[in-house]
Amino acid sequence: MWGLVPLFWPLLEPSGAVEILAHRMVWSLVAVGVVLLFVRRWAWAGELLRRPRQLALITVAAATISINWGVYIWSVNNDQVVEASLGYFINPLVTIAMGVLLLKERLRPVQWAAVGVSFAAILVLAIGYGRPPWISLTLAFSFAIYGLVKKKVGLGGLESLAAETAVQFLPALAFLIWLGSRGESTFAAEGAGHAALLAATGVVTALPLVCFGAAAIRVPLSTLGLLQYLAPVFQFLLGVLYFREAMPPERWAGFALVWLALTMLTWDALRAARRNARTLSAETSVPSAAITTGTTSATRNADSVSSGPEPAPADAKP
Repeated sequence: MWGLVPLFWPLLEPSGAVEILAHRMVWSLVAVGVVLLFVRRWAWAGELLRRPRQLALITVAAATISINWGVYIWSVNNDQVVEASLGYFINPLVTIAMGVLLLKERLRPVQWAAVGVSFAAILVLAIGYGRPPWISLTLAFSFAIYGLVKKKVGLGGLESLAAETAVQFLPALAFLIWLGSRGESTFAAEGAGHAALLAATGVVTALPLVCFGAAAIRVPLSTLGLLQYLAPVFQFLLGVLYFREAMPPERWAGFALVWLALTMLTWDALRAARRNARTLSAETSVPSAAITTGTTSATRNADSVSSGPEPAPADAKP
């Protein structure tokens, strides 16, 4: 659904990107509210209202995702689908860079190499476009900041979206009312079908997120991470094959470097995950072996196990 969403936004013309964004904010709250009403999950709202720091973080998250949504809608409706897809390809690389700069995380050598390749890709693309790929960079950085803030908020995906759209709702509704007062709103002027499509922006926003939240508790994270590459792949293919956007050689070269960096990251993450799984398996087998080795060795092993395994180095995390 996320990969095919570029096909949806052009259906909303002649609405402009800002009007579509405002409708997306308003109708997303309606859609998420219906889902929460159905699953009866409201207790978090009262707790959130009593936590000013979390409310402030939710406001920052709402602001950054608004920028992300707005730029993405504008780029799709202005024949920049390929550059928009690039933003979501480089997003994992931007997230890693932010982890190093802001959270002082340590990187493995392959991760450093991937970050270096990604910077080379951006330089090649900047030369190809004749400018930095601002759409891609804005999408990548806004979504990376959004992810960082959401990590600190600590709410589930559905609850977090409800809180964010609640922050967005009044400004978005006020803008739509103002637009209508000037006679520039397309909601009623373009017929019932157009109005229904604008209202459907809430479902288009909420449904993939609900599916993602359901998958996150059922699918291994390594698999989930790989599946998330499908969205920009579909978007890229739509841009090239359906929207017929130009792909000169230097643009292909830049994308090839980005894909190389992502391949390096994926290989390194899978290798680290296997290594951690083997370590965990070895540690859990120690108590079983201790039972069969006699009283003296059992006591000695028990003393060893009670001290706990050595903490894994920070750079061993997948």
